[in-house]
Amino acid sequence: MFITPKVPLNSFRHHVFADKRNFMGVPNTLNVMTNFPFLIIGVLGFVLCIGGSFFNISLKGEIWGWTLFYASISSLAFGSAFYHLKPDDNRMIFDTLPIMTAYSSLFSSFLVERAGETVGLSCLVLLLFISFLSVGYARVFNDLRLCMTFQLIPCLAIPVMAVLLPPKYTHSKFWLCATAAYAIAEIEGLADNKIYNANRYIISGHSLGHLCRALATVLLTVMLLNRSIRFHRLGDLKGHP
Repeated sequence: MFITPKVPLNSFRHHVFADKRNFMGVPNTLNVMTNFPFLIIGVLGFVLCIGGSFFNISLKGEIWGWTLFYASISSLAFGSAFYHLKPDDNRMIFDTLPIMTAYSSLFSSFLVERAGETVGLSCLVLLLFISFLSVGYARVFNDLRLCMTFQLIPCLAIPVMAVLLPPKYTHSKFWLCATAAYAIAEIEGLADNKIYNANRYIISGHSLGHLCRALATVLLTVMLLNRSIRFHRLGDLKGHP
């Protein structure tokens, strides 16, 4: 963040996407419609978290983290669609903030699993604070660097910590697969025009980025449905005989 030049929020180029096609009266149709998978996965995951018996979640801290994650994914469907209907500075917060809270809750859930409930919940509070701080910083100082740095951290930290810290559950490779999908989505967003031109104007890199993020969420959902406990951490056994 400190070695890169300022990235202004109100730069017009941030709101110009390769695919501007209008189908059935919907502006920027594919960029809007590719948010629909977030709604399906987000609502389904949220309901399964509330149900309590469908996902293999053993700690209260995990329930809070995953419930917030799926709630953020659901709100992202509406926020991102609202932004892409008419991209501008004022609408951008509806797209950015759900992404930030989703990253925060996801990273917290990962830490609860790998480092313990206390560490994960403490980081959740801190990360949510930084999320709102990042968005506020972007609005007040007209600088997106803090938001961009924050979104990059989980993509780097989760693979490293997945190797260093032993998994509590099975199917831990899904964490790496989902992280790779998120990283690819970021690359597709940066290569919006190039991808759009390469596939002869069928779908843009930004729209593919939406679908790739949705795929990452599907991978995490499959992980939660199929995993089982490998071992109990010492901190998880407090209060149990």
